[in-house]
Amino acid sequence: MPALITGASGAIGAAVARALAAQGYDIALHYFKNRSAAEALAAELFRAYPQARFLPLQADLRQESAVEALFAAGEAALGGLDCLIANAGKALPQKLLQETVADDFDDLFALNIRGAFLCCRRALPGMLRKKYGRIVTVSSIWGQSGASCEVAYSAAKAAVIGMTKALAKEAGLSGVTCNCVAPGWIESPMNAQLSRADAQVFAAGTALGRVGSPEEAAAAIAFLCSETASYITGQVLGVDGGA
Repeated sequence: MPALITGASGAIGAAVARALAAQGYDIALHYFKNRSAAEALAAELFRAYPQARFLPLQADLRQESAVEALFAAGEAALGGLDCLIANAGKALPQKLLQETVADDFDDLFALNIRGAFLCCRRALPGMLRKKYGRIVTVSSIWGQSGASCEVAYSAAKAAVIGMTKALAKEAGLSGVTCNCVAPGWIESPMNAQLSRADAQVFAAGTALGRVGSPEEAAAAIAFLCSETASYITGQVLGVDGGA
């Protein structure tokens, strides 16, 4: 089974790659700037699963031509794509809405939702021809509930949810499922900018009383890619400890 993971050089993306590799997937590992992390991940996976293929591929997902080149290279190397995990994203430093610069807002949307849109649009033709596909997008708990001082990020991640739900209805009769995972606080470099006190406050507000790991988010994503989830589409699966 061939898959493409965007943002594979990040904590959740790398954990997803490990989970899918264990299930026998060949994987195109997208990265933007962190080439060394993507190449190290590919080498790690190949050592563990030498019969499979793991291909690091660079692309700026904000650029339509770069997305086209990314998918063309992945499809050529892996013989098509059955699964897309649209995981790449970023957040801004926490700030009030009136302090958010419009260019930063636009750049955040360009990656978090426009990039996801471009990837889904490019993945669909091959899936529709085969009458089979799995698309999993990655939103956030803040895309569901909103967060103070995270207005731009919350809005972008809410857009990811809306796009996924609509695409599920559009593509379902062609055998393509589209689901979304909405992580809570996951231990990752993206959240490293926030204080331990902030993490403790979030953890205290969850049913489980702790923050999550990249592997826990990855397990949910891998499940939605699996045959076990064949009758699940248009859903948002919260991986948030019961926040």
